[in-house]
Amino acid sequence: MLLLDPARTHLVVIDVQARLMPAIFDGARVLANARRLVAIAGLLDIPVLLTEHNPAGLGGTVPELADSGPVIAKMSFDACGDPDFVAALPDDDEELVLCGCEAHVCLGQTALGLMSLGRRVIVVQDAVGSRSPESKAVALRRLERHGAEIVTTEMVAFEWLRSAEHPQFRAVLNLIK
Repeated sequence: MLLLDPARTHLVVIDVQARLMPAIFDGARVLANARRLVAIAGLLDIPVLLTEHNPAGLGGTVPELADSGPVIAKMSFDACGDPDFVAALPDDDEELVLCGCEAHVCLGQTALGLMSLGRRVIVVQDAVGSRSPESKAVALRRLERHGAEIVTTEMVAFEWLRSAEHPQFRAVLNLIK
């Protein structure tokens, strides 16, 4: 199926960390969209998994997202290099929607690692950041060339809902506006 299936989706939030976010270009927008995705996932009972890269150096996940789901601390840029992350992944047929930082480092390498494991990877471009816009743009082009789907927060929200008749439609719409 080409549309996202909310019954088979996992949201993966990569390294949205307190000391990193101030350095991210348009970081407030990236964080706002990551928060929207996490909130929508909560409304729709979609599981969330978070990573933190070198939390001793970069701090923990930003407080707004810290309690969103299990957190995997890692040192490898590609989270797939950490056995705890791989063990926490859902079944092979689950779609993995990724947001976070940095597009050209940890998020990018994790997306490539997941695709090398045969996973369907969806990257939410307006909820992904890098320190420079050029790095983000190049990373997104590379990921798309290698098979990642590039979408927006609204695309994810409305694909998860499927219909204006969904019981959570109004609540999700309020988060999008």
